[in-house]
Amino acid sequence: MALHLTDDPAADGLLTGNPLALLVGMLLDQQIAMETAFSGPLKIQQRVGPIDAATLAGYDPEALVDAFRQAPAVHRYPGSMAARVQALCAAVVQDWDGDASAIWTRDRPTGAEVLARLKTLPGFGEQKAKIFLALLGKQCGFDGDGWRVASAPYGHEGTRRSVADTTSPATLAQVREFKREQKAAAKKK
Repeated sequence: MALHLTDDPAADGLLTGNPLALLVGMLLDQQIAMETAFSGPLKIQQRVGPIDAATLAGYDPEALVDAFRQAPAVHRYPGSMAARVQALCAAVVQDWDGDASAIWTRDRPTGAEVLARLKTLPGFGEQKAKIFLALLGKQCGFDGDGWRVASAPYGHEGTRRSVADTTSPATLAQVREFKREQKAAAKKK
């Protein structure tokens, strides 16, 4: 299934075809617009070369920060996010033989197992891991037992609460509206 998480067909194509790019996009999805975060892997590829765990893990840290800073920047916090991408890639190399998709494919894991695996990755806390698991289940064909329960509430059918539910500009607008409503409700408390 082709992903539509950005407004750039080339960025979406990279996310669709490269599991590490998708994982990096999810890592970058904080404190910036979702489509900017998920466009980040294409910017990295254009500036550094192939989105490959071993390449990025071993890349010169200062040069990677420079690549993140180039306009348009990969992230509003280029230094810390470049370091997080390197740490994530190092974990993928060390624990998954450089294959990001092994996190959700090796040994046919259940949803709970994938969630636990994701939570061990640098930069992936409970919420980010649940959202990514929901994205895998809703849009990437992951069908491990219990994935909806493990990713709840993001795995619920018919919701528009996260990147897992974004398949078009219209659904992106619905996700943004949901988030605005949640923020407004939180302020009233």
